[in-house]
Amino acid sequence: MIAEATPLPGLLLLRPRLIRDARGHFLEIWSRDRYEAAGLPSEFVQDNVSVSARGVVRGLHAQAAPHAQGKLVTVVHGAIFDVAVDARPDSATFGQWYGVELRASAGTQLWIPSGFLHGFQALEENSVVQYKCTAPYHQPAEFSVRWDDPAIGIRWPIEAPMLSAKDSEAPPLRVLDRRFLRLPPAP
Repeated sequence: MIAEATPLPGLLLLRPRLIRDARGHFLEIWSRDRYEAAGLPSEFVQDNVSVSARGVVRGLHAQAAPHAQGKLVTVVHGAIFDVAVDARPDSATFGQWYGVELRASAGTQLWIPSGFLHGFQALEENSVVQYKCTAPYHQPAEFSVRWDDPAIGIRWPIEAPMLSAKDSEAPPLRVLDRRFLRLPPAP
């Protein structure tokens, strides 16, 4: 597996070894020792699966400390444009975003540490996203930021996305009280 740094400290693009032959392909999406050596935590407590139609945007979501989640995102069918936004209050890159296309056929993953907002847009019908979380879902700690916040400036690949009511009504990043985030300082 190859771990590549991104412009946002702590956020990693992972390229596991993909083995192809005439039958299809094989991909190891998690190995504690290999991923820990790349800087990921060795313990995940919850796995989630999301299935989305083409054009759906899910996010931008996070949980406040002490329930903040790190997420290892893998596409197991289809493709997404995956986005992470730095929401760490003391980070020099606060409010900056990174986006990458993740395809099941390529096996590429994104490690999103706690303190980042996460969202994605499905690029194909029935895109299936699996993500491992470092903390369980805790509804009172959950918060959302507007998917099209102009101060963040994410360039989503598909215009006029399908959104949940919660995501379409989320506030912009600037209205969040940074003290609410209560996260450890960024590196």
